[in-house]
Amino acid sequence: MAALKYAGMDDTDSEDELPPGWEERSTKDGWVYYANHEEMKTQWEHPKTGKKKRCAGDLPYGWEQEMDDKGQIFYVDHINKRKTYFDPRQAFTIEDIQVKPKRYDGNTAALEILQGHDLSNKVIVITGGNSGIGFETARSFALHGAHVIIACRNKTRSSKAVSLILEEWHKARVEAMTLDLASLRSVREFAEGFKARKLPLHILVCNAAVCTQPWHLTEDGLESTFQICHLGHFYLVQLLQDVLRRSAPARVVVVSSESHRFTDLVDSCGKVDLALLSPPQKEYWSMLAYNRAKLCNILFSNELHHRLSPHGVISNAVHPGNMMYTSIHRSWWLMTFLFTLARPFTKSMADERGEGPTGTCCLDLDDRGLLESLGHTY
Repeated sequence: MAALKYAGMDDTDSEDELPPGWEERSTKDGWVYYANHEEMKTQWEHPKTGKKKRCAGDLPYGWEQEMDDKGQIFYVDHINKRKTYFDPRQAFTIEDIQVKPKRYDGNTAALEILQGHDLSNKVIVITGGNSGIGFETARSFALHGAHVIIACRNKTRSSKAVSLILEEWHKARVEAMTLDLASLRSVREFAEGFKARKLPLHILVCNAAVCTQPWHLTEDGLESTFQICHLGHFYLVQLLQDVLRRSAPARVVVVSSESHRFTDLVDSCGKVDLALLSPPQKEYWSMLAYNRAKLCNILFSNELHHRLSPHGVISNAVHPGNMMYTSIHRSWWLMTFLFTLARPFTKSMADERGEGPTGTCCLDLDDRGLLESLGHTY
């Protein structure tokens, strides 16, 4: 093969000879895949043998992995002063005979789930990616080559999160942008700033949330738990919807909660009561406000999928797990105490993952209808 000869290694195994128009490549973490230039497609199985392979061991002495401007991985041979897009370890690949589990369990780490996936051509925005579930999500995507944008309101914490990921892999493409979901103005500014960069958007993770915090109104005159957990994300998706559609196949992931089951949004007549979403202080209970916001997450995600999936954009709502320890409860001492007692039995942030899509009924809302019904027209 020409690629092997270019790397200084000849292949004599005719069974592994690729058909014309095919090229053997590898991901950053060593999994081999095959590109068909004639049909413009890729696959994990060898086109002749049907086998899956992965690279064994470290790069040879004098070799280094780099990434070009398009996010594609290439290899530099510093001894012979040359570069190639062919992984030199592919001369020593081994067959992947490991039987993968049908489902992941509570001990599975996020990095394990992404094992073998090359995300170097993906742009991903994660709200609240500076800590907890959001940080581990950002870290896992970045370490698999994605261009990750951490969107959160605290510049100091987001910069620290970026630094931690870069310490782990100095070539990671990760950055921070300011986004305060408690301000619809900030949401607009973030969307405008992102669009001005002319980047695609392949995955939008709506992760940021607050829980058990005292009643107060945002600058937009809305109850803060509802706006931060749901309405801010709702508005963000509407503003970036055109980018998602142009970037298809794309995905929106809404981090919801099982607690959505312990509330409803209807009045005595069975109709949606919008007054329940942003209640006055005398009718406010923090956990109930959180549950309602999470129910809104799921209703919105399902309707979004219904509307955008024909355009190549899918939407999922996920529940991160009942025994997942985070700091989301920090505003209420009682919940903090209970989580402290449970912490020895909870999963670490270094190992968490989303459990998968959660389903419920759909609520047919106009794209701007919810905002307008609450007195905001944009």
